[in-house]
This record gives sequence, C-alpha cells and structure tokens, in this order.
Amino acid sequence: MSDANSATPASLPIKDHVGLRLALRDANLPTLLMVYVTFTQDRVYLDRFAPYLAAAYAADAPSNVPDTMAQDLRDRLFALLTHELPPLVRPLDPEFLRHMMSVSVGENVDPGLIPVLYDQMGFEPPVPRKCIPGRPTPPSDFDVIVIGGGMSGIAAGIKLSEANYSYTIIEKNAELGGTWWENRYPGVGVDTPSHFYSYSFELNPEWSHYHPKGQEIQDYLVGVADRHGVRSNVLFETRVTGAIWDDVSAKWIVKLRHKDGTTSERAASAVLLAHGVLNRWSMPKIPGLETFAGPKMHTAGWDTSVDLKGKRVAVIGTGASAAQLAPAIADEVSHLTIFQRSKHWVLNNPDINVNVNDNVRFALREIPHYKEWFRFRVYWFSGDGLYGNVKVEPDWPNQDVSISAQNDAVRNYALQYIQTKLASRPDLIEKIVPDYPIFGKRIVLDADGGWLDTLVKPNVTLETRGIDHIEKDAVVLKDGTRVEVDVLALATGFEITKVAGDLEIVGKGGCRIQEDWGEDDPYSYLGVMAPGYPNFFFVLGPNSAPNHAAGVNMVIEAQINWMVETLDMMVAEEARKVEPTITAYDAWNAKVAAQMSQMIWAHPKAKSYYLNSAGRNIISCPFRLADYWKWTRHPAREDLTLS
Repeated sequence: MSDANSATPASLPIKDHVGLRLALRDANLPTLLMVYVTFTQDRVYLDRFAPYLAAAYAADAPSNVPDTMAQDLRDRLFALLTHELPPLVRPLDPEFLRHMMSVSVGENVDPGLIPVLYDQMGFEPPVPRKCIPGRPTPPSDFDVIVIGGGMSGIAAGIKLSEANYSYTIIEKNAELGGTWWENRYPGVGVDTPSHFYSYSFELNPEWSHYHPKGQEIQDYLVGVADRHGVRSNVLFETRVTGAIWDDVSAKWIVKLRHKDGTTSERAASAVLLAHGVLNRWSMPKIPGLETFAGPKMHTAGWDTSVDLKGKRVAVIGTGASAAQLAPAIADEVSHLTIFQRSKHWVLNNPDINVNVNDNVRFALREIPHYKEWFRFRVYWFSGDGLYGNVKVEPDWPNQDVSISAQNDAVRNYALQYIQTKLASRPDLIEKIVPDYPIFGKRIVLDADGGWLDTLVKPNVTLETRGIDHIEKDAVVLKDGTRVEVDVLALATGFEITKVAGDLEIVGKGGCRIQEDWGEDDPYSYLGVMAPGYPNFFFVLGPNSAPNHAAGVNMVIEAQINWMVETLDMMVAEEARKVEPTITAYDAWNAKVAAQMSQMIWAHPKAKSYYLNSAGRNIISCPFRLADYWKWTRHPAREDLTLS
C-alpha cells in the first residue's frame, strides 16, 4: 500500500483560520478523527473515541462523543493544519488502516475489503497506464468505439486515453451526460449520495446537496469530460444501429445513422456498449393513450415548455421518478392524481433534501483527506453495508415478511416512518404498504416535504383502482370512473431487460445477440462479454447492476478497468481477438444462479423490473460490490480465448 499522505495538497498550512474554525465546527466528527489519525497515526488517541462512535449514518448526524473530546479533536486539527507538515516517511499499515475504518463506522471492517476501500476513497490519483514502465504500447491502428456518452462512456474515454488507445464515442444526443442530460422533469435527482455517486478519480468537494438534482450531476459529468479532453473524441447526434464482426480483418463494422438521416460505417478493433440501462423508455400499454389530446410526457422526455400551473395532472406510476416529480409539482397544479400500479417500500433518508453548507464544503475542499474519508463513510453506509438486507438468512423465521435480521430491522424502520407520516390517513397506509419484504424491488427514498407529505395534500389523490383506458381528456378506471385531466406524466421507467436495445449485433459465424438472448433473456461472462462476440464489451451487462446498494459508478469503473486490462493482455500477446471460453461463461452463470437463489429477488412476492418474462433476475448482481471489484481487477487468462 502506498503512502496515503503522498497527495497532501500544497495549500498547507491553511491560512484562512476563520474558515477552518467554522469547517471544523460543522464537519462530520468521525471523518475529522480519521483525518487527524491519518497524519499522526496515534492509535491511543483513536481508541479513545471508539466507544462513542456507532454504526449509524447521516451526513450531519450528531455523535455521542463528549463535547470536551470533540473540541479537543478540533483544536488538535486546527494546530496541525495551520502549520507546515512533512509527509509521512512510511505508508499506513493495512491493519492500522482497517482499524481506523472500523472505529470510524462503529463496526468491524473485513480485512479483505481494504484494497477496494482504499481504491474507492481516491486517496491517490491513479497512475495513467501509459506511464507504467514496461507496458506494451497499443498498435496505432487499434481503435475502440464506445457506444454512449453518459457516465459510462465518459469514464471509458478517460481510461482508454490514459492507456494510449485511440477511441471514438458515438453519442445520439447533442451533449454528453446520458440520462442526466435527458432527464429534466421537475424534481429529478439522484437517490445515491453524491459524495459516492461520482468517479473515484474525480472526487468533487463542491456538491451543493448530499443528494443533488439532475442539473448538478450533469454539470459534474460534463466538467470531468472537458477536463480530460473527451469532447474532441465524440461524434454527437449520431446513433449506432448495429455492428457486424468481420473475422478476416478482426474488426467490428459499426453502422451509424446521422442527424440528417444519412448513414455510414466505421471499423473498430473493439466496441464497448455503454449506452446505459436507463435509456429506452418503457411506455405504458394502456388502450387509448395515443388519443389523449393534452400534453403527455414520459419523465425522461419532459417538455419544460409545458406550464402545469392550475392544470389537472395525472402521474402514472409510483416509483422513484414519480416520488421525485409529484412533490415538485403538487403545489402548482390544481389537482394531482397519482395512479399506482404496484406498491413500493418508502424509506426515510433525512439527507435527501439537505444542503452541504459552505463550511462543510470548505472542509471537503481544503482539509487534506477529508473528502476521501467522507467518501469512505458514505460508501460504507450506502454500499456493501446494506448487503444483509438482500441476502436470505436460511433459518430466519416468517420469511413471508422479511428475510434476515437486518432486513427486518429496516422494514420496521420503514413501517414506523410510513405510519407516523400517514397517521391521519389509514386509507393511504393500506394502499401503499407492500406485502413483500423490503428491498424486494427498488425502494423509494423520502424525507420531510417529500413523497408521503405530498400524498396527504388536499389536492392530491392516490388512485389504486386499475386503469381501463384513456380518452382525449380523461383517464377511465376499470369501474367506469372518469378522472378528467389536462396533462399526462408517464413515470413508467425504462425497458431494462433488453440489454442491447434494438442494436443489431452480429458476431462470429453470423451469430446474432438478439437471437441468442431472445426478447429478454441475456447472459454474459462477468457482465462484460459473451462468447461468439470477440472484442465486444458491455458496461452494466447482464447481472452486474448493484441493486442491493448504491455503487453503479463503482461497477462502471470496475468493468472499464477489466476491459482495458483485457485489451492490454491482447496487445502483450500480439493477439487480434479475445472472447470468454464457453467453460468460463457457463461457470459464471452457474455461480450467479446459485447465489441468486439465496437473494431477496428470488422471493415469490418480489416481482420487479429486475425479472424477465420467465421470472429470472437478469439485472441484479447477487454479490457484494467489493467482491465484484476484486474479480474485475485483472482478467483471468484461463477464462479467455486469445488468437
């Protein structure tokens, strides 16, 4: 492990003493403790705090640390940070680092997690691959086409460039950002904490919210792309319609359709499918939808020119998008009718609407290692620390209601929140509380002023009677009731089960991925490749989504790392083609199936968009983020065929 202090910023000593005092006052105390011990490596002082730090997370949660101890820590840090500091002459010992982490979060941290945690904290800037001594240089004619310019495509471009690979990103939109450029509905935001939902190599100390809105995420992604020169490698307003493998040239012939309707082809040595899973709208199959005369908008295609003030608005759906949209528009519409198709667990997250104040941003920006240690804390409580919620305890009683002690505790927490918020409306409690264990499908995160508070507003109706059809000015229920509306908002999600979308992908020997996978039955090796499709890589391929926790950004980085490592292996062996062996492919899918049978998603009542038409979960990764990260550090040579 390298020296954690080698990246100490040149700004020490901190000269803004007033700003530092305010930052130390408002900053997260366990994180400040980690900063201090990183510099001093004072285990005795660290252990004084251990009895007072509990396994609980909120960005600005009060601690049980006595005031005198807390102030002593702040005073020590003030003295430390306002003087010149020599770098440590030795690295942090891995076991000491593990002990620091365990004290910080109030629970034992598995030693096996240290490498992934250290990597994801971003303590040190990664060394570009092209600077690694002895690494073979990719051939000048080896180029990669990346399909999609969202979070995945941007990261791929950066990492390919750092490895000296020529690349082109094909982006259908006029700007980078993917889903965050497209989604502009009122209230759009991320339910993953921002200090984790970001690249490990581009930590952002300036987030304005702990869960920022969509535009701020979009600005972050575009800013990262521009700092790394990605834009010059993007072909905008162009769609990929298909890709055909030419075995003679060992190239993919990628078919493009441009904005003006013309078509062209490009040859590529490798292709990365990075178009994302939140990309293809799922439109509700409701008779008469096309006859509605007023504005009708999918949340991902929101028309910002439509004025909702004083209108009767119908929101179809009660998932994450609806739970963000409804609170944002309820006070301006004359009436809001929300049509519920299925029930979702609602979980209180007090940080959802919390701003990051200027003093905390000072700490994130100016105090060495604060942002890295804060990222660790967010990861721990929104990442693999949640794995117990989805892993079935075989001997747990009454599995009809919950599947583990941790799952049951969260269920009770959610129930208490719902019952408290809706105490005056028992009818709503009956309507929204699901009959399946919590985390069986994606949860809805809520806070004061959010989803549940919106449902009790006098101008809001939660309608659970089924929709029969839609007319030009109304939604008609199965019992014949007409609900007159002026605007339809379709919060109906995305077609996630079609991993390749409508792309025509023709591999070796004429095999077609649409035929291999059918309508909704995709398989892969490690979520990143499939036999028969040489040099064709996926981001967020089958069974690689982290549905137990936050961490899609972490999976994206891990898969891109695996792709670049695999390309490097090809270059080193002077190979032109790589694909997984059938043996490795079968073994991985057997491993996934065995683990999936022990997960909450196999529960008979857990019906969600993670499942295909046959009831198989094709989306979720049933393993911990840390395990998947380890498996994608380096490709297993025996699992691959190179030629």
